[in-house]
Amino acid sequence: MRRAPRLFHSVREYTGRKDQPKGFGRRDFRDLLIRARIQLGGPIVLVWDNVRLHLTKSLWGFIEANVGWLTVFQLPTYAPDLNPREGIWSLVKRDIGNLAAADASQITRAVKRKLKMLQYRPEVINGCLAGTGLALDV
Repeated sequence: MRRAPRLFHSVREYTGRKDQPKGFGRRDFRDLLIRARIQLGGPIVLVWDNVRLHLTKSLWGFIEANVGWLTVFQLPTYAPDLNPREGIWSLVKRDIGNLAAADASQITRAVKRKLKMLQYRPEVINGCLAGTGLALDV
């Protein structure tokens, strides 16, 4: 039995503090996948683009060690039309495009709020998947 698609996200705000990472690392992706698995209680199908971090040996080692519950589909290089994340970000950017933010934390809060709203709209997530030809039969 297939379930409706789900959106899992994590947003990190870079504040410029010394020793603060500027982006997600291998552990961040691993932890997000583990949290998603715990919440779902079942297997995960992950569609991944070719961001350099996604191609590292250590991250692929984690994926290979967890093939029992984690299936990864690697998208071809330079194929945004196949990436459902592009549709999600388009919706987020459309919603906050006219935001007059006083600082970066306001933008971060707006992005988190929109992503949270999208989590409860599986039909919108399915629309982003359908736009890529990856629609799931629910």
